[in-house]
Amino acid sequence: MAFINAIPVDQATGDVQAMYTQSQRDLGYVSNFTKVFSHRPHVMAAWRGLVASIRSSQDPRRYELATLAAARALRNSYCMLAHGTRLRQQFYSSSQLQAIANDFTASDLSPADIAMMTFAENIARDAAAITAADVQTLRGHGFTDPEIFDIAAAAAARCFFSKLLDALGAEPDANYAQMEADLRQTLMVGRSISSSEDEQVRSDAGER
Repeated sequence: MAFINAIPVDQATGDVQAMYTQSQRDLGYVSNFTKVFSHRPHVMAAWRGLVASIRSSQDPRRYELATLAAARALRNSYCMLAHGTRLRQQFYSSSQLQAIANDFTASDLSPADIAMMTFAENIARDAAAITAADVQTLRGHGFTDPEIFDIAAAAAARCFFSKLLDALGAEPDANYAQMEADLRQTLMVGRSISSSEDEQVRSDAGER
C-alpha cells in the first residue's frame, strides 16, 4: 500500500478524520494517497488549496491534459490513472485517450494542445532546460502569458504530488482496475495498482 504506516480509518480523529471523510465523499472510499497524508493533514489541505487555485483559471480539459503530460514524464501511475479517468469520463473515448497517453504528438489533438503538453512534459523532465523559445512557441499557438503561467503551474505542482506519492510508495487504488484493460495498461507508467480491494480494507483496519 505504501512504505509508511498510515493512521487507520477507524482510528482517525480530528483533521485526519475530516480528511478521510472528504475522500470518502469525493471518491466513495478513502484513497491510498489520502492515507499517505494522514500524519500531515495540513499539507493535504494546503495541496488542495494550491490545486484549486491553479485550476480555477484554466480550461478543465487543458488542465487535465497538461497534468497527464507531466505525470507521464514523471512515470507516476497514480496521477496518470486519476487524471486519465477524468479525461475518459468527460472528454475522450478510451481509444482516443489511449492514443494521447501513448504518444500525444501523434494523436488527433490540435497543434496547440500538443505544444501545451510538450511544454508541460518538458517542465517535469527538466525545467532548467526550458528556453524563451519554448515559451514563444506557445505564444505562436495563441496562448497568452497568463495561460502559459497556468500550464507551468499545473506541471510544476504535479512534480510535487507525483514525486511525493512515489517516494512514499503509494500504490494506485484498486478501484482503477475497473478501467478498460488496454487503457489501464497504457496509463500504468510506474507503480502497479493495489492488488485487491481486500488489501485496502485490511489497511483501513490497521493490519499490515
